[in-house]
Amino acid sequence: MSEPHVTLDPRGLDPVQQKLRGPLEDQLTSALQAATERVSASYAGEPVEQVCQLLLDETRSGLHPDIAAGFNPDMDEFCRVAVAIVRREVS
Repeated sequence: MSEPHVTLDPRGLDPVQQKLRGPLEDQLTSALQAATERVSASYAGEPVEQVCQLLLDETRSGLHPDIAAGFNPDMDEFCRVAVAIVRREVS
């Protein structure tokens, strides 16, 4: 599996939000990648659903509280990363 990456949906963004999109995607991606490493390193046979929630919690913990509060990722995509962790496709 390649490194997980966050891409924000540009629809409905005003010009200021559009300018901030790139840096915000970078910050979210960095938090997700760090969370993926931590969850993968501590994985001990938990079910996919639990790993998915751990991944979300760990990602949010790596963000500024205001950003974390507004971060509502596509959970199907998050669960794909969790499945890769369970299958040991992520180290």
